[in-house]
Amino acid sequence: MAEMKQAFVTGFPIKHSRSPLIHNYWLQRYGLSGSYKAIENSPDNFPYFAKTLAEQGLSGGNVTIPHKETAFALCEKRDAAAEAIGAVNTLWIDAEFKLNGGNTDAYGFAANLDAQLPDWDKGGKTALVLGAGGASRAVLYALLNRGFEKIIVVNRTVERAQALADHFGSKILAAGWDQAQGFVRSADVIVNTTSLGMSGHGEVEAFPLDFSEAKTGAVATDIVYIPLETPFLAQARQAGLRCVDGLGMLLHQAVPGFEHWFGVRPEVTDELRQIILNDVQKS
Repeated sequence: MAEMKQAFVTGFPIKHSRSPLIHNYWLQRYGLSGSYKAIENSPDNFPYFAKTLAEQGLSGGNVTIPHKETAFALCEKRDAAAEAIGAVNTLWIDAEFKLNGGNTDAYGFAANLDAQLPDWDKGGKTALVLGAGGASRAVLYALLNRGFEKIIVVNRTVERAQALADHFGSKILAAGWDQAQGFVRSADVIVNTTSLGMSGHGEVEAFPLDFSEAKTGAVATDIVYIPLETPFLAQARQAGLRCVDGLGMLLHQAVPGFEHWFGVRPEVTDELRQIILNDVQKS
C-alpha cells in the first residue's frame, strides 16, 4: 500500500486559513489517500519545522505570513518565480531529500484572470498596479511574464514603489498616489494590491480613484477577496470596466503545490469556489 502523503499550511497565526478546505476538497474529489492540515509555527520555531519536514513525515506544504521570506532563505533550491519575488509560499522535498521552494502567487494571479477573462493580456500592454507591498511583487512578475511593456506602480511612499522598479527593471515606473488618477486613462489592466476596502483592515466607503476615464475594455482586478466585491471593484464595474475578483487567485495558487505533493494536477471548479465563498460568508 502506498504511503499516505501529508501536507500542511503554516503561518502565525494560521487558524483562519482556507487552504485546508481547498486541498481536502481535492483529495476527496480525486479519491486520493492523503492529508492536509494547518500547523501553527511561531517565527522562532519555523526554521526548525521547515528543516525537519521529512523527519515529520511531511511531503511539503504552504507557507504564509510571516514566514515567506524565512522560507526563501532556508530552501536549498528555489524556482524562478520565488527567486524574482524574494519569497516562498510552497515547500516540497525532492528525490534527493533537498528542501525546495516555489512561489505560486504570480501563477495564481494570472490563472485567475485567464479563467475569468481569457483575453485579458491580449490587448494593450500597459498596467497600473496600486500598492507596493509584498503582494505587488508577485503581480509585477506575472505581468512582466505576460509581456506587459509599461507597468506603473503607485504607492503612498514613492520610495517603496521605486525599490520595486529598481528590482524588476526599466518597464516599471514608480509614482506617488497623487499621480495615480493621471494613469487611469492609459491603463489596459488596473490591479489593486492595497488593503483599501478589505474587511476589518482598510474599510473605505469609496475607493480614491475615478474610473470614468478608463479605456473601453480595460480590466480591473483586486487581489483582496473579503469582501468579494471591494469598493475598488464596485466603482470600476460601475464605470464599465471588466472586473475579476480576488478569490480565484487564492484557488489557483493552490494548484501547483497540490500537484507537487499528491501527484495530480487539480482543477479549480465552480463547486470549490462556492465552498470557499460559503466559508467566507460564515466568518
